[in-house]
Amino acid sequence: MVKRIFLFLLVNLLVITTITVVLSLLGVQPYLQRGGLDLGSLAVFCLVWGMGGAFISLQISRWMAKRMMGVQVIASDTRDAGAQALVQTVQRLAQGAGIPMPEVGVYESDDVNAFATGPSRSRSLVAVSTGLLRKLDRPEVEGVLGHEITHIANGDMVTMALLQGVVNAFVMFLARVLAFAVAQAVRGNDRDSGASGGIYFVCVLVFQLVFMLLGSMVVMGFSRWREFRADAGGAHLAGREPMIHALEALRRDQQAVTQAQTPPALATMQISAAGGVMRLFMSHPPLEERIERLRSLAA
Repeated sequence: MVKRIFLFLLVNLLVITTITVVLSLLGVQPYLQRGGLDLGSLAVFCLVWGMGGAFISLQISRWMAKRMMGVQVIASDTRDAGAQALVQTVQRLAQGAGIPMPEVGVYESDDVNAFATGPSRSRSLVAVSTGLLRKLDRPEVEGVLGHEITHIANGDMVTMALLQGVVNAFVMFLARVLAFAVAQAVRGNDRDSGASGGIYFVCVLVFQLVFMLLGSMVVMGFSRWREFRADAGGAHLAGREPMIHALEALRRDQQAVTQAQTPPALATMQISAAGGVMRLFMSHPPLEERIERLRSLAA
């Protein structure tokens, strides 16, 4: 789940950076006029290319997930009993959510994990790790799958792309305004237009990176909210208790992995990533909060 969000943001950043470099090399900068910046043209330019970058990321999200996570899609005519059961569970949950049957895949990982991705409800993918199938019982697996199916039913990846597109537009706009101001300040002391042009280009890249980092806090805030909503949807499709048990199993696995990776001498010094500023960059709420939210809904 976390890897899916990270991949989306990483691909989006790479797309926006590539667009910036290519358009600069081609000299496609209609907002740069003799008198300075044309803010109206700049706003339109950033909106078009910012939204374009997000939707390119969305359109290739399923392909990227398969390649980068090594997802093996289960064939419809598979004779493997476990694979058949997995596909049948996803099919039943998809019917309950009123969405077309997504592709179903499995990838090798000891992590207890699963994700859903794709550009639309009709072109979606649900993938689970081998660790999840090995460590969780059938009702818990169903709870996790219900959560992922709800992401698809809610159109969360499309909404994420829209939000990311707006953030991209603001990032590109602010980066160019500030880069132009810096380049003009430098040019006031140095009339070498080539040098100021190079400074402008470098400043755009630097400001884009900084503002993208800040903008990711908005995107991550939305991501945390939609996880609570997907938990509620998973509880509706698979039952509250299976959903709660699934989250508790995820928490136990997470704690076991953390303890195994933390040297005993440093265990008492460990800092939770759920606190402080780092919480703003979390794509998922702490499992404890998710479990308590579900329990309150059940009450």
